[in-house]
Amino acid sequence: MKIIDGENAVMGRLASFAAKEALKGEEIVIVNCNKVLISGSRKRVESDFQIKRGRYGSSQKGPRISKSNEQIVKRTIRGMLPNFREGRGKELIKKIKCYNKVPKEYENSEKVKLEQKKLKKSIKLEEMRK
Repeated sequence: MKIIDGENAVMGRLASFAAKEALKGEEIVIVNCNKVLISGSRKRVESDFQIKRGRYGSSQKGPRISKSNEQIVKRTIRGMLPNFREGRGKELIKKIKCYNKVPKEYENSEKVKLEQKKLKKSIKLEEMRK
């Protein structure tokens, strides 16, 4: 089992690392999902997210996008796995757990901290308007 600390990690890099480890057969736990960074300007990131959320229930009939931070991270990882509806992808997505905080059972265990460079433009998931 690998425990990944999402604090100040870029979401795309975190998701690709988690997807690769899941494909290798590891169980993945991601903690501090609310502190994951999304690269890009605040205005663009928020407007893209609001456009995606607004599609649900309209004539465009888009998918329902969750507002919770851990579900946003899990959905990003799901997009990097093979078909999540059946077969191998369905089994892999069950092995991935995401949490906004560090649960008591994982407090004392060793966490993988992803190395990242300083971003000029980024926004944390917890700062996005809901």
